[in-house]
Amino acid sequence: MSEPYVKKLSTILLDSVTDKDPLVQEQVCSALCALGESQPEETLSACEEHLRQHEKLAHPYRTMVLRAMETIVSNHISELGKDVTRAIILLASSEMTKVKDLVSDWQQAASSVLVAVGKRFVGMVMEEMLGKFQPGVLPHCFVVQTLANLSVFNVFGMVPFLTSVLSTMLPMLGMAKHDSMRVVFCCALQRFSESTLEYLANLDQAPDPTVRKDTFASDISSAYDTLFHHWLQSREAKLRLAVVEALGPMSHLLPSEKLEEQLPKLLPGVLALYKKHAETSHVSKSLGQILEAAVSVGSRTLEVQLDSLLAALHAQICVPVETSSPLVTSNQKEVLRCFTVLACCSPERLLAFLLPKLDTSNERTRVGTLQVLRHIINSAAAQMEAKKPFILSSMRLPLLDPNSKVKRAVVQVISAMAHHGYLEQPGGEAMLEYIVQQCALPPEAQHQKPSGEEEPPADSVRDISVSTLYLVSTTVDRMSDVLWPHLLQFLTPVRFTGALTPLCRSLVHLAQKRQEAAAEAPLIQYDGNVTLPSPYAIATRLLTVSSSPYLGGGRGAASLCLLNVLHRDIHPSLGQRWATTIALLLEHLEEHTAKTLSQKEWEEKLLVFLRDSLAVVSDNTWICQLSLEMCKQLPCYNGTPQEKNFLYKCVGTTLGAASSKDVVRKLLQELLETARYQEEAEREGLACCFGICAISHLDDTLAQLEDFVRSDVFRKSIGIFNLFKDRSDNDVDRVKGTLILCYGHVAAQAPRELVLARAESDILRNMFQCFSTKVLGIKVETKDPGLQLCLVQSVCMVCQAICSSAQAGSFHFTRKAELVAQMMDFIKAEPPDSLRTPIRKKAMLACTHLVSLEPELEEQVQSDIIHSCLHSIMAVPPEPEGEGGPQEFLYLDTMHALEDLLRSILRRNMTPQGLQLMVEHLSPWIKSPRGYERVRALGLSACLLQFFLEHLHVSALVPFHNLGLLVGLFSPRCADLWPATRQEAVSCVYSLLYLQLGYEGFSRDYRDDVAERLLPLKDGLVHPDPAILFHACHSIAQIIAKRLPPDQLINLLLTLFESLGDPDKNCSRAATVMINCLLKERGSMLLEKVPEIMSVLRSRLQETREEHVLQSAQHSVYVLASQHCVAVVTSLLGSPLPFDSHTCSLWRALAVEPGLSAQVLGLLLEKMSRDVPFKESRAFLLSSAPDRVATLLPLAATCALHEVMSAPASGPAVTELYPQLFAGLLLRVSCTVGVQLPRNLQAKERRASSSALASRTLDPCSTAVDALRAVLLRGGSEDVVQRVELEGGWELLSTSAGHEDGVARLASAMAKFAGPRLPLVMKALLGAQSSVYEAQRVTSTAFLAELLTSNVVNDLMLLESLLDNLAARQKDPCASVRRLVLRGLANLASGSPDKVRAHGPQLLTAMISGLDDGDGPHSLVALEAMAGLAKLLGLVEPEDLRAVLLHTAIRIRPFFDSEKMEFRSVSIRLFGHLNKACHGACEDVFLEQVVGGLVPLLLHLRDPQASVAAACRFALRMCGPNLECEELADVFQKHLQDGRGLHFGEFLNAACKHLMCYFPDLLGRLVSTSLFYFKSSWEDVRAAAPMLTGFLVLHVEPQQQSQVDLEQLTAALQLLLKDPAPKVRVKAAETLGRLVKFA
Repeated sequence: MSEPYVKKLSTILLDSVTDKDPLVQEQVCSALCALGESQPEETLSACEEHLRQHEKLAHPYRTMVLRAMETIVSNHISELGKDVTRAIILLASSEMTKVKDLVSDWQQAASSVLVAVGKRFVGMVMEEMLGKFQPGVLPHCFVVQTLANLSVFNVFGMVPFLTSVLSTMLPMLGMAKHDSMRVVFCCALQRFSESTLEYLANLDQAPDPTVRKDTFASDISSAYDTLFHHWLQSREAKLRLAVVEALGPMSHLLPSEKLEEQLPKLLPGVLALYKKHAETSHVSKSLGQILEAAVSVGSRTLEVQLDSLLAALHAQICVPVETSSPLVTSNQKEVLRCFTVLACCSPERLLAFLLPKLDTSNERTRVGTLQVLRHIINSAAAQMEAKKPFILSSMRLPLLDPNSKVKRAVVQVISAMAHHGYLEQPGGEAMLEYIVQQCALPPEAQHQKPSGEEEPPADSVRDISVSTLYLVSTTVDRMSDVLWPHLLQFLTPVRFTGALTPLCRSLVHLAQKRQEAAAEAPLIQYDGNVTLPSPYAIATRLLTVSSSPYLGGGRGAASLCLLNVLHRDIHPSLGQRWATTIALLLEHLEEHTAKTLSQKEWEEKLLVFLRDSLAVVSDNTWICQLSLEMCKQLPCYNGTPQEKNFLYKCVGTTLGAASSKDVVRKLLQELLETARYQEEAEREGLACCFGICAISHLDDTLAQLEDFVRSDVFRKSIGIFNLFKDRSDNDVDRVKGTLILCYGHVAAQAPRELVLARAESDILRNMFQCFSTKVLGIKVETKDPGLQLCLVQSVCMVCQAICSSAQAGSFHFTRKAELVAQMMDFIKAEPPDSLRTPIRKKAMLACTHLVSLEPELEEQVQSDIIHSCLHSIMAVPPEPEGEGGPQEFLYLDTMHALEDLLRSILRRNMTPQGLQLMVEHLSPWIKSPRGYERVRALGLSACLLQFFLEHLHVSALVPFHNLGLLVGLFSPRCADLWPATRQEAVSCVYSLLYLQLGYEGFSRDYRDDVAERLLPLKDGLVHPDPAILFHACHSIAQIIAKRLPPDQLINLLLTLFESLGDPDKNCSRAATVMINCLLKERGSMLLEKVPEIMSVLRSRLQETREEHVLQSAQHSVYVLASQHCVAVVTSLLGSPLPFDSHTCSLWRALAVEPGLSAQVLGLLLEKMSRDVPFKESRAFLLSSAPDRVATLLPLAATCALHEVMSAPASGPAVTELYPQLFAGLLLRVSCTVGVQLPRNLQAKERRASSSALASRTLDPCSTAVDALRAVLLRGGSEDVVQRVELEGGWELLSTSAGHEDGVARLASAMAKFAGPRLPLVMKALLGAQSSVYEAQRVTSTAFLAELLTSNVVNDLMLLESLLDNLAARQKDPCASVRRLVLRGLANLASGSPDKVRAHGPQLLTAMISGLDDGDGPHSLVALEAMAGLAKLLGLVEPEDLRAVLLHTAIRIRPFFDSEKMEFRSVSIRLFGHLNKACHGACEDVFLEQVVGGLVPLLLHLRDPQASVAAACRFALRMCGPNLECEELADVFQKHLQDGRGLHFGEFLNAACKHLMCYFPDLLGRLVSTSLFYFKSSWEDVRAAAPMLTGFLVLHVEPQQQSQVDLEQLTAALQLLLKDPAPKVRVKAAETLGRLVKFA
């Protein structure tokens, strides 16, 4: 039977090869190959017969069949018999030659079949091919191609035939008239030649070792004549390329004399092709082969052709290349290969040609020549050995070329030279210098060519140079003596700065290598080598560049490492100390990045390192030499101000360590004379240098400065005529400014005890002498801002030095008033609306130090200082958002300086009067209409109050008489529009309260609990919500009220009443809040005025909407309601709906007192529940269902309940009436779902919503839900509200579709967070179970059912009564109630699982009856019953379960394939739970149900709904143990875990493998069940069904075939091959391929 069945399967698949989908076609071919894997001969025969019988089958489909045949033949060539092979050869030959026209894919596929067969049956293939390869008849082109390919794939089998093939082919060459045929012949000759060469190269393995090259020489020579003399001249480019490709390998087979004879023609002929073809890699490859052949025979004529060869090859290497093009890259490799051949045979001629090309200025020529030079240096090293000097001298001009491409090529040549000993020759130094120059290129430099052609960026040249230098230094041993110490001379020149990092790293490596060889010997041997830098120069250079450690790729670390290695050469004493200190510096650099490193801190560390090194050396001569070298190098850093500034500091440090005063003064004089005063950084550096030097040489430094002021160098620039020349003015001012800065730094750095004596007599006198100039006896001060800034900065430093002295307290500063006046002039001269210079900051800092010195300033002067400084900075507009930058930092520094100044003045008068004076100056700014001015004023106030508090000393108990005024000024600002202002206001109030406590006699460290409550409020004031702000203001007022002395209350209230007119409305409202709070807390003395106040506020309620008026009105209503509750409630209920905002606020006022609140809530609850909730009416006479319209009184009462309970104070009353309110409002919600407003209210509601008059919508249901939420919030159940809110329950409650779900979420939250409330709530709700309103029954049942999910009902002993009540509702006429009853009973499994066993029979009975509830296939009660059973199964008694197990399994099986996703998901999951419950005790009768469910479960893993697929995963995991196959269960567990991705094919394969291994008898049943799903409506399931069948067949033993109706299965699969879904057809084809197992 096997052969007919395989044929049948093959026929079915072959009939489907014409499918339109490419994936299906591919799978059909794969299936054919699968058949061929099992039965190759039968499958090949079927394919052969199919092609023979279907002559009209289109060639694309014939191609696919032939490709399948090729695959089968290739994989099973050893199994094929001669008969089948002969048939295949005949078919393939016929297919290949059936049409004369070229149909490439089809004929190629047939040719590939013949080649595959020829790997074993080469004789039979050759017999067929030679039959179509007859002398005198031009063959089919694919016959020739097949012969060519055979020669490649079966060299040893084919070469013996080549003699006869060539003899037949040669006459045909002349017959080929078409270029396409000639191309084929050329390719064949190329392949034949290559095969022959391979055969000759492996004669030891060949079947006929007697074959010689001469055997083919004659034929190849004849073919050569035709190809070269005739075909190469063709106009067809493709043919010319084919010819030249063939000539390459053919040249090795030509007779040597023939080759020698033809070379003069052959080489020019090949070279000419370079001009005719754009893609020349094949030409170059063939040329290389020809050259190799010529060299191998010792050709003498090659010399004659050398010039033209070199010119052509050089032109090819100079062609502009696309580096991404593989063809161009390949051509370059082949051309370089040709140069290698020529270099080995004629090195002199090659160099004579190449080296002059280096002198040309053409970029391409130079780059190409350098590439060839690098290649031959590497590939022909022996031949180039004697030519090294010649090559080095030729590099002179390329070294000067600025082109980036040339530079990169030069660097690569130098790298090759280094590896082959060129750089050791004379002239090698220039190569090294060139590499270092390229390392110094800036990374951003990119030279653009005028032509617009792209160049490699300069940093690529730099990168390759850096890597070359390091590699040469570390890997080429012979270069060590060349590089050391030669590289040292590149350290100091400025032009090599960019190369410092790689230079230092290379030098470190070289030095360490020399140290290993000779540990004690000096590393640097000068020996008259004047070009090497001195130790002082090296130390100075490396230390200076280390100040910018991350530039140049990390030159700081590299320089320090080199410095450490050279310690013995720098000074013999430094080794041990540097080993420790430099390691710490390097560690600091590793811990930071360029962004995180503090430049100031890093420079200080380097200066400490320098100071420490100088102390270790302790050699004045050496130190003086070092200082001289540092001064000498200063001009080198004119282009890098930061490094020059640091070098100045190093000079000062070194001079400070020098003991020779003459040297110190001489160098200081030189610095003053040579400084570039026009550079700001240099002026600052020079001043720092003098300051540092003054630490050790104060007198000499001051003397040198004074000498310079008197010298001609300085005085010649300040004559009277120069006053009228701007340029000279600027230059003179810069010199003066620098000298003033020098004096300032000298004062700041020198020892304090010495500065105090010299401050006025020398330092300040000379500073002001430089600042002002006398013209005709009149003192003239400069207006130059730079000079002013220098003076202010230096005065600040002098004052700071005086103040920090130990004798500052006894120092009498005679020039104090003069200096203060000068600073004030500077401050007043600054523009008040902008901040561009730090003059006012420095001036304020100077005044800060001046104020603290004796004598004390007059009060008017102090007042002027405060006024002027405030006006100079407070009104400066802030920078736009996101544009802060340096200006923002300058502003912050200036504000800090102002704070310090005000504190310094306040310190002189630490009394309430002194504090009041400060506040009076700040008050206009505190009340400013501009927010930024208020922020600044409050910030300063807070700072001053904190300072006053910290320094408060009370010697006697005195009153803080202005406390009320100050608190009244600051407290309303707690609600300012600006958050920062609010926080600063709280800080002010906090400090004032502690000041009061201080004046009352409490110690400074006393902490008052009431005042401390202000601090948490401060953080909350960041929030912009007005409600939060005013609540915080109320809390602040309460705190103030508790700590305010009685005599200050009136002052505080009067001040707050003034604040009601504040332009900032927030502050006005805050004043109102605080007034009301104070009246409540401390208003006992004002009780007699309460009626009058209430009357005023009531009248204003209709006139204004201000908050403070509304608060007063609410208070009045509270008083009235306390006496006439019923009347007030009745009156307010009569207000028009919807309630306006005033009415709502009045309702909320009734919640002030708990007793009153409870009375009001009881009245409203009674009025809401007493009347009917709605009336039914028909909007139209013919409408099908009546509309429900809400009744007015319950609606008004519901609104009122919400308003009253929305007030926080209603909490106790709500708690008292919690059960009644909760139950009543929940039932009210149920009765208002879908209920409409009366028509008159609908129109009013629309008008109100459009005009925004109503505070909220009047929807009946939404109103009830809001009231219910208010009950929970005020009743202490905030967690319930939050949980329901998070779950979206409140929105669900208001909708018909989601009401039940919303009730369930509410009940769940109540059970979790409000358990103790449930007994009374349940009692209130149970009465609704018999309500005449169906909605109320549904809602109460849903609530009670959900309670059973929590154990709280068991803990509260409510379980039994709740179960009994639900069971009684099983026969309710409403299906929703019955469904909810089942849900509630099933919830027992979640809430009280330990109680399930006791009630098991009752619960199971209820669920089973639910399964049979209703006859429809989509009964929601049945769905609920299945879900409930899934919960209960694992908890009931096994005996109780066993009775219903089989019935349940049978009853739910139809739902597996339900159209409804919910039914499929729940029923399958229940099936899983049934299996889980049976683990270890599965009866045979139930096992049948498990087996019957396997196929649906496996296939529904591909269900389009994810929940169904997840249910199948669970069910299969549960089925596994019941099947009593551990391996299968493991597969289910491994692959089907939830949340893990499923590779369905892999899983199905593994599952079917174990199914068929352990249950082979189930094959027929499983296959027949899967056949049912071949017609599934879901595409993925329909595709999975044949897939399952295929895997079952794959893994079953062939003897089980009898279980399967192959005819039926094959017919079904054949039908699936016509399925509209491609994926289904793919799987059907795949399964058909597997059915070969049953053949």
